[in-house]
Amino acid sequence: MAAQYRYQIGTKTYQFASLKEVMAKASPLRSGDQLAGVCAQSAEERVVAQMVLANLPLKVFLNEALIPYEKDEITRLIIDSHDKIAFAEIAHLTVGDFRNWLLQESTTSVELARVSPGITPEMAAAVSKIMRNQDLILVGKKCQVITAFRNTIGLPGRLSTRLQPNHPTDDLNGIAASIFDGLMYGNGDAVIGINPATDNVSQAIKLMKLMDEVIQHYEIPTQSCVLTHVTNTVEAIEKGAPVDLVFQSIGGTEATNQGFGINLNVISEAYDAALSLNRGSVGNNVMYFETGQGSALSANGHHDVDQQTCEVRAYALARRFKPLLVNTVVGFIGPEYLFDGKQITRAGLEDHFCGKLLGLPMGCDICYTNHAYADQNDMDNLLTLLGVAECSFIMGIPGSDDIMLNYQTTSFHDALYARQVLGHKAAPEFEAWLQKMQIAGHNGQSLLNDRLSPHFTKPLGLISEAI
Repeated sequence: MAAQYRYQIGTKTYQFASLKEVMAKASPLRSGDQLAGVCAQSAEERVVAQMVLANLPLKVFLNEALIPYEKDEITRLIIDSHDKIAFAEIAHLTVGDFRNWLLQESTTSVELARVSPGITPEMAAAVSKIMRNQDLILVGKKCQVITAFRNTIGLPGRLSTRLQPNHPTDDLNGIAASIFDGLMYGNGDAVIGINPATDNVSQAIKLMKLMDEVIQHYEIPTQSCVLTHVTNTVEAIEKGAPVDLVFQSIGGTEATNQGFGINLNVISEAYDAALSLNRGSVGNNVMYFETGQGSALSANGHHDVDQQTCEVRAYALARRFKPLLVNTVVGFIGPEYLFDGKQITRAGLEDHFCGKLLGLPMGCDICYTNHAYADQNDMDNLLTLLGVAECSFIMGIPGSDDIMLNYQTTSFHDALYARQVLGHKAAPEFEAWLQKMQIAGHNGQSLLNDRLSPHFTKPLGLISEAI
């Protein structure tokens, strides 16, 4: 066993068998790692693992794969796509030195963007494990990742939202009502995205046409997405459907993605198909990915790697396809993986930091299930912290309650709160549209006070005619 994984305190010696074990035991406590049996057995062991991790050179992650190269296509992607030139600037650092470099005032968004292709997911996960929440917020804010399709996401001082008008029966008038409600509160610049209750190609196309009709009629500078399986979206493209973004849930191991019914080749086919449509007006970022800590363990595809590191490995797949949006659905899988508000908050900040550090436009579904030890006050706290960290986008749902997926998240009003208290605005093209439609003033604040915009004339009638 390697001496670099050994640490002595007085007469007691801690010995870790591998880099994988050091990573797992250095991770802040969470229920998923307890369930997997990979976490530290005491606070002392956790601190020792963090000290061992801090002293490791970043180069060790290029020499010791947590999941063998020959057994996992995500490992192969990470190793084969590693940018050695970008890494050279930080190649001499240990994990602890890397943390210090990230926190230096002289390390700006320019330096972070320059080294980003040289940072592997495991390096990002490792440094996050020895950082406080404030460290994650500070560096997350410094990382600027800008993407575009019909508007521009991720500019400094901007906070976008996904308008999520889900309905338990996919009732089109119910969905339309939620869309217009969200638009009146300035939501929807990241995407208008529907999780279909009935997940098949014909239903997906019906929902795509509904959203496209609204976007085209009102000339809204935003994009739509039906969160169906990627193969359904490819089939919809082949049938001539108005597809803006291609969605897929992804994981950080090949086995996890097999559980989702995908691999790199499947995603590549969809990516090429979406690019061929050329529907973007200001950019061509066409992919939307969702992730979440615990997905690898729930699929029995974690290879005894801690859940946070598995999560960050998913970001390697995401950045391969230059997405418009990446969303960690942080508390959605349940308390078996993130037990309470404290664990959900830490995971949300970790995911945002690691994703941005790797060059991804990270958003967060700030959420919890009803059997978790969390409440809306916990979500208010995480929303505020992520807003300070300049998270790219959050969710906007009527009343914070998704009546189709049965979980609690952030509302249209929550987005207004975050923008008002932090001085953030919507994406610039969308902000101009809100002003044009007399929904928002030039200061970005709502003008409507629960009344309908005079430009939304008989909106539900329009949708009924369209379908």
